[in-house]
Parts: sequence; structure tokens; C-alpha cells
Amino acid sequence: MKQFFTLMFLVFVSLIGLSQTRSVITLEDGWKFKKGINNEAYQIAFNDAQWEEVTVPHDWAIYGPFDKEIDKQTVAITQNNEKVATEKTGRTGALPFIGTAWYRNTFTVPQFEAGKKVILLFEGVMSEPQVYLNGKKIGEWKYGYSYFYFDISDDLKQGENTLAVQASNPEFSSRWYPGAGIYRNVSLIVKNQESIDQWGTYVTTPYVTKEVARVNIKTKVSGEQIVLKTTIYDADKKEVGQSVSETQYGKEFDQNIKVEVPNLWSPEHPYLYTALSQVFVNDVLKDELTTRFGIRTIDYDAAHGFRLNGEVTKFKGVCLHHDLGPIGTAINTSALRRQLTILKDMGANAIRSSHNMPSLEQLELCDEMGFLFLAESFDEWKKPKVENGYHRFFDDYAEKDIVNLVHATRNHPCIVMWSSGNEVPDQWGAEGVKRAKWLQDIFHREDPTRPVTVGMDQVKAVMESGFGALLDVPGLNYRVHLYEEAYEKFPQGFILGSETASTVSSRGIYKFPVVQEKEKQYPDFQSSSYDLEACSWSNVPDEDFVLQDDKPWVIGEFVWTGFDYLGEPTPYDNMWPSRSSYFGISDLAGLPKDRYYLYRSRWNTKENTLHVLPHWNWEGREGEVTPVFVYTSYNSAELFVNGKSMGIQKKNNSTPQNRYRLMWMDVKYEPGTIKVVAFNDNGTEAETKEIHTAGKPYQLVLNPDRKIIKADGKDLAYVEVSVVDKNGIPCPTATNQLQFKVKGKGVYRAACNGDATSLEQFHLPTMKLFSGKLVVLVQSTKTVGEIALEVKGKGLKSAVLKLQSEK
Repeated sequence: MKQFFTLMFLVFVSLIGLSQTRSVITLEDGWKFKKGINNEAYQIAFNDAQWEEVTVPHDWAIYGPFDKEIDKQTVAITQNNEKVATEKTGRTGALPFIGTAWYRNTFTVPQFEAGKKVILLFEGVMSEPQVYLNGKKIGEWKYGYSYFYFDISDDLKQGENTLAVQASNPEFSSRWYPGAGIYRNVSLIVKNQESIDQWGTYVTTPYVTKEVARVNIKTKVSGEQIVLKTTIYDADKKEVGQSVSETQYGKEFDQNIKVEVPNLWSPEHPYLYTALSQVFVNDVLKDELTTRFGIRTIDYDAAHGFRLNGEVTKFKGVCLHHDLGPIGTAINTSALRRQLTILKDMGANAIRSSHNMPSLEQLELCDEMGFLFLAESFDEWKKPKVENGYHRFFDDYAEKDIVNLVHATRNHPCIVMWSSGNEVPDQWGAEGVKRAKWLQDIFHREDPTRPVTVGMDQVKAVMESGFGALLDVPGLNYRVHLYEEAYEKFPQGFILGSETASTVSSRGIYKFPVVQEKEKQYPDFQSSSYDLEACSWSNVPDEDFVLQDDKPWVIGEFVWTGFDYLGEPTPYDNMWPSRSSYFGISDLAGLPKDRYYLYRSRWNTKENTLHVLPHWNWEGREGEVTPVFVYTSYNSAELFVNGKSMGIQKKNNSTPQNRYRLMWMDVKYEPGTIKVVAFNDNGTEAETKEIHTAGKPYQLVLNPDRKIIKADGKDLAYVEVSVVDKNGIPCPTATNQLQFKVKGKGVYRAACNGDATSLEQFHLPTMKLFSGKLVVLVQSTKTVGEIALEVKGKGLKSAVLKLQSEK
């Protein structure tokens, strides 16, 4: 049973005690921060009184301001088939992540005494951290996405300790916004010498039937004369199996525990068990550790593709960068949960952590909520993409980074595949083939139960070199025209769409005429939400749908991307002020674009989808052709404009778009009402949807994702702010400037409107609506009570929302 304590010494720390034998102290509060080079900041006596007080996780760059000169890169992006170098102003988000900064924390460790073993664990520091304890350098790491730890048993003191961390981000080190600083959790693990090693448990389920499962648990320990007792509990905390072992193989125990009538983990039924591992010496409990896991089987073969628990399963996945929009890269569980909730409603069943190690919180949520996971490691190997990228560290760190990734995350049932790289230039040449095999062999050595892939975009090259043939799972990034050839030449007998679509759109923005385009640009730096625009190397969703539906050897896809992210503003990456992506199915604020409903109509098989676009406010376009699209799970529908039928459309195979969309291409705009009546397969009316022309903006409307949040100082409520006219009709083109104020037991955290060209800073309490909407983030304090959000705008009726925080 986990117990939570809040302790106050010179610094707040939170302590999770599994027992008196082990404690985990998460260093959240009490950090001092200062950007800039300082050669003395590691010293114990250094005066940091004037430094900024921050909490960790922390992203120093997200507060801006945006600046086109930051990390301005003059490059030809070879992945995008560019031949001539051009100036890229928003490639890494135009936020001030470049430079060096210091963090300092002074803390006391309760229960610490001589002879204890203490581990200092970092889950992610961006980047190249150097770590000092009590004035002594205890270690460093290079990769900003990696988890790493140090044994500080000999360096920790009773009483007060001083931890100092330097983080440095050089220019030209990323292709997207990487964030900056200690953006994931830092913790101290205090335990006895006789104990389970860090990431020392490895749970697999090598034999599973409906009647019985064999759970194999390998446990690495330190100490002599150890007896290991492992007990498995089900989700109701009922004991379902146990093993007591005295025999070690080297430093490792190897136990097999029988679980009868197992509940199998799957996206539809994400059932989790818990293993309690206890270390005894002479009948005295010395250490204990709980590990959550799922019982499930995975298989990949030419006859079936991918099978989960014996059932053929297609990946309906999205790629996600690690930033969380307006709060940057600082990890936040409620922000992650909101993302996954939105994706779950869309019908997605899989996530790819592109292009780096995922956060542990994200994996825990995917275990709980039911998502398959493709855990990726690198965007660069030995050959560079950017001047100061990971290639500088590949020889010295690649193996260590993979080992840490696998050991830290391998017990998560959601992970069903590893990826050793994404679009690496090493796809060319014999040396790249050797590197691919070397990396894959490391994954296999550390975890023989999961296959390895690489996101390959140089498909012709990997066909000829043998690079694609040696992979467990051949992953193709785009190149839909080469799927058939790759299938014929690769020996695996199946293909994964490791990265698909890269369709671009701006929420609520529609361009005319409505035609399919590549690399289309407009004077306002937006992209059309008719979802017919893509990049030179990519395609619209329907082309992927055809392959997924018609080719059983295509085992699924990971769409680029689930949400917009900071940086990579293609097709405007050389046009300021674009500073974030247009690829997302949902925008940077997490508001679904029209494209969300196109995927939902195909992926969500439990609920019907009926979505109509565009909006119907087109003053000045009276009488002009304004096509109407419907994204729906129904196969046919009839459109009415102000009561007049525009005819019935039925899905058909004449084009990929006609197969998955209903489109009325000749509709002429007139103000009023458009109505869509959808029919079931029997031809009877099943559902209707109406869109009305709105009048002038009149009143603000607030809609939270939750009304009750935790009083932990971290939990977030996401409040969707929209504006309606006097009749309550949403105003889809409103751009009013709004102001926000939070009172009570909460604070204003950030706002975001999803506009990739907006230079408004997220943390300031004012922002313009974009396409009639934005989102305000309200954060709890550590005090229980009522929270009130007030939103105002000139000429608008204001709105107040009451929230509640609870323990």
C-alpha cells in the first residue's frame, strides 16, 4: 500500500514509502533556477537567493517570447526531398530553448543512515546534463530523452544536501521544439544494501491460454543469502499466485508463477496485475517493490500480420511528439490523460513515441487506458540530420540509451514493439545495415519478447541494401506507391505504416477552390480543413485507408500526427510567423480538427460518427460554390440547404475520397441552415446534423473537460472557451481578444487557440479566439476548495465557471 507524505525541510519533497525498507522521494518543489553559464553554481556555498523558484518538471523555454531569430536554420531538409537550402525560422518552435541553465535544490533525506543504498534517478533532462552533489560532480548524460541514474550512496550526507544540475542546449540540435531543462521527474530511491536492483524486475508471460498463464519474473538483486518472495495480485487486490525462491543464477532469481483463468490485457480490456517482490535475509524483510504488468501475447507473422492474444489486430495509431502544447515539454499526467482520452474517442488504439523515449507517465496511462505502444529511441544514428544532433554521441551512448529504455519500460504491457530509429540517413550504404543489425541485436538481447522496427523513408535504398530485410518489422514512412514493391521484396511478409498521411490543415479554416494540392501555401499561412492538402512526400488519409482495408499484409498505421506540436511548421517552415505544425488531427490546444472525424468514422466502431464541414458563415461568398463534406460512419446521407435537397450521396470506390467521404461539390453558399440526414444500411433515417449561419458574437461559453480536479498543485482542468450569438449559435469565425482570471484554490496556467501563426505567449492571461475557440488551462493548488475562472472580452457577455479541487 503506497503512503504519501509531504515533508518540509529547507525544500519540499514528496515521499512515497513502499515500506520501511524502501522510500522514493520525488524532488518537485524547492528548486532554484537561473539561465546562463556559471562556473561556480555547483558549489555548496553558492548564493542562489536571487534565482527564480520553480517546480520540477520544468521547461524553461515555453514562456517565450517567440522570436524568429532563435535557432534559425538555413538547411535543405533531405527528408522532405529538398535540394536547395532555405532559411527555416520556426523549425524548432522559435522559443528560447538554446543555451545553458542551472538548477539547484537543497534537501534532507529522512531515514537516511550509513549503509543505505541511494539512487538518484532522472527521467529526462534537456539536455547534456551535468550533475553535482555536495560540490562533487557525480556524473553526466548526453541524450535529452533518456532516463538515467547514479548511485550516490557514498556521496549523500545525513542532514542537508545540495544538488546542482547544469543543462545545455546547443543551436542546430533538433528538428522540432525539444523543450529545455529538467522536464521530467527527479527522484531519490533509498533502500538497504540487500535489495532489488534499479529496474531489476523483468516480467513476461511466455505461456498464455484462457485457462492458465505462466508468469515469468526475473529479478536482479544485490546482497547475500537472499530469499525472494513474489506474490501476484489481481486488479481487486486478491492474491492469485506466489513463489518463494532461494536459488539465484548469478545475481538473478528466475521465478515462474501460475495464474489460473487469466484476464488478458488488450486495448478493449486493459486489465492489470501487480507483482509484489519481497527480499528477505534471515527472515527479515529488507526490500520490497511492486510492479504492474499485463498478461497478453503478441505475434507477428506473414500469415496473420500482428496478433494480440491470438486475434488479428491492426494498428490504428498516431505519432506523438513529447511537447504538451501550451505547457511545453514539462511532463503532466492530466495533460497526457486528456490527449489519450481524445484519441480513445477517435478510436485510436496505438501510440508511437516519435522520435524518442516516452515518458514513464505516458506508458502508465497507456497500460491503464488501453493503447498499444511503439516505443522509439532515436532520430539520428551516426550520420547527422542536424549539425549538433545525437550523432555526436551515438558511438558512446547508443547502447547505454537502449539498455536504459528497455530496462525502465519493458514491464509495460502496452509496449508491443521497439523502434531503433526514424528516417536515419544511415539507410544508405553497408555501414547503415550493420548499425541497424547492431541496434536490433541490443534490443533482442535485453528483451527477446518484442520485435524491432525502423521508420524507413528511403524505401528504394533499403530494398537494395538489405537494411529493410533484416528488421523484424519493416516500417514504411509514407511512400504509399512503394508498398506493393516493398511487400514483394521484403521477406517478412507484412508491412507497417510506421508514419502515414502528413496531411496539413488549420482548424476551422477553409480554402477555395476545393482541390487536392501538394505544398499549397496561402497568404494567411493557414491550410485548408477540407483535408485535401499534403506535403511533397506525403498524402491525404484516404490513400492510407485503402491500403489498410484492402491489403491484409499491411498491419496498421501510425498517422503523423495525433496533435499539432511546436516546431516544423510545414508547409510554412520558411515563412514567419508560422511556429508550430499543421499536421495534427487535433490542434495544439487539443481541439479536434475536421480530420479527427474522418479518422473517427473509420476507427471508432462502437459509436456512430456524423460530422459536417465547413461552417456556414461565408459573408461575401453568396452564390459561390462552397462544397459540403460529411465524415460519417454511415454509408449514405442527404444534404439540405435551407430545406432544399442537394441530393443523396453514397460512398463508392470510384476514388479514395469517394470511398471514405460524402461530398457535395457543387453547393452554392446562401446564409441559413445546412442539414444532413444520414441513412443506415436499410435506407432509413438514422441521424441528422444541422449547421446554422451565426450572427454577431454575443456571449462566451465555458466547457471544462472536468469540474473536479485534485488539490495536488499539478492537476489541470482544460476549459474550452467559445462564443455564440444571441440565439446560442456558435460563431465559427470569431477572433475576439479575451482576458482570463482565476480566483480561489487554483491558478491560471496557460491558454492556447491552436493558431500556428500566433505569437501570443501561452502563460499570459489574454489571447485571441481562433476560429471561434480557444482553451484555458486552470491548475490546482495544494489546498482544497472552490476555483472560479472568469473570461471576458470587449463587447461580449462574460462567463464564469466554478470548479472544485479535492484531495
